[in-house]
Amino acid sequence: MKTCLVVDDSKVIRSVARKILEELSFSVREAEDGKQAMDACRTGMPDAILLDWNMPVMSGIDFLRELRKTPGGDSPVVVFCTTETELENIREAMLAGANEYIMKPFDSEILQTKFAHVGLL
Repeated sequence: MKTCLVVDDSKVIRSVARKILEELSFSVREAEDGKQAMDACRTGMPDAILLDWNMPVMSGIDFLRELRKTPGGDSPVVVFCTTETELENIREAMLAGANEYIMKPFDSEILQTKFAHVGLL
């Protein structure tokens, strides 16, 4: 079973993402910020990470840069899921190592399409 780490400071977003991902047969772990996400990745690297940009403690973009420098951190597929819609932010995320980008709000169809696009489904 594939694993996905959902990283978002919103409990509602984590809950919605968990429901969708479990329906897609993913085992799901959650983190409220980038620091918790780094700790989770050090415990066990997930197959995929659904990542918010704006979070306290450590932002999504800072987490992604740190992840990609970590041993094994090049393997998870990272899908940003954020309200940041500026082209420059999308470009920055892709240059930092994101594999795909989803705008909030999202639904099951959007998540399935993006995960299929990056080879997770």
